[in-house]
Amino acid sequence: MPLEALIAEDEELLRHSLVEQLGRLWPELKLVAECEDGASALEQLAEKQPDIAFLDIRMPGISGIEVARSLAELSPRTQVVFVTAYDQYAIDAFEQGAMDYLLKPVSDERLLATRDRILSRLPSTRQDDAVLERLLQRLGAGPVANDRPPLAWITASNGRDTQLIMLDDVIYFRADNKYTTVVTAAGESLLRTPLRELLEVLDAQHFRQVHRSTIVNMKAVAAVSRDDTGRGVLRLRQRAETLVVSQPFMSLFRGM
Repeated sequence: MPLEALIAEDEELLRHSLVEQLGRLWPELKLVAECEDGASALEQLAEKQPDIAFLDIRMPGISGIEVARSLAELSPRTQVVFVTAYDQYAIDAFEQGAMDYLLKPVSDERLLATRDRILSRLPSTRQDDAVLERLLQRLGAGPVANDRPPLAWITASNGRDTQLIMLDDVIYFRADNKYTTVVTAAGESLLRTPLRELLEVLDAQHFRQVHRSTIVNMKAVAAVSRDDTGRGVLRLRQRAETLVVSQPFMSLFRGM
């Protein structure tokens, strides 16, 4: 059976370039999923269970490191190759942790070396969580930071009115066709920004994607439970409805 791989890279040109390089340099490798963000990567990893995951570290919402942390539950046999544009200091951290990585722009020589290292280890399991945690600490001890400061407020439409809504008042965002519904304790408004673009500017410490169509303010969550199918259910502090957490995203709630 050929090895199978997933690619998660939010920059379309870089994603297509890596697909092309893998096709030339590793034709036996079967690509089973191409993802443009961490959320879709979690879902595809749970479904496809690939041998290898090429993960961009900086992606909207859920970073490549967070995706890698979830592999113990979602796809234990998957080996990780981080794709990074970090500087030399961070590259040293990857090398000291013995993690596979590709530096953007990815060279043929580097990709071939990574291929050979992976093949030499197989069959084997992925790096353990302790290695990932040490890497995260060396990179700065915390989630990968966005270069832009998070939003403090947004404007949204409610009928003919345009409302200014503070982010602290938002309970959750829900995808609504090409738009996004903003839900607060007071009601709902419509935002002309797709969910994926919101992920790039929201504070990842507080706003977490829990479903392909839902981002929740963790300050508004009263409790998290899991049903028999592995899906999660969020109870909210100021709203009567509950929110579904799809099974791949439950790994982000470990420790709660």
